[in-house]
Amino acid sequence: MSESIVCPKCNSDDYVKSGIVQERQRYKCKACKYYFTVQKMGKKVDDYYVTKALQLYMEGLSYREIERILGISHVSVMNWVKTYKVKRPSHLNYRPTYKILTQSELVLYVSRKENLTGAGFIITELGDKYMMIKWERFRD
Repeated sequence: MSESIVCPKCNSDDYVKSGIVQERQRYKCKACKYYFTVQKMGKKVDDYYVTKALQLYMEGLSYREIERILGISHVSVMNWVKTYKVKRPSHLNYRPTYKILTQSELVLYVSRKENLTGAGFIITELGDKYMMIKWERFRD
């Protein structure tokens, strides 16, 4: 028997197959006589990417931009925003722009004084690269 399947009622791994229900294998626990099916699990995304996606959303990036940067479906990002009830703060006078940089590019960018003027920026890690999000005032 597979070690990953256990009875959800008593956590016993002593079970037998007991038919198919809605195209899923049904099992009967020998210990407590409980019938159960194993839920089909989708692809699990690492919590790091969930947190990073929500941070980027909070910084003003669109779902599609987050999808392009992290390689995670924009639908997944929308679902996480709904699940965790994340609200984006309103930035009425500012618009975010972002750049993906390597460490050496980031050091060079920050070392230039003219790049440090403006509304402000945040730097976040994306694996072996860094994302710099900068807010600039709208120019009329």
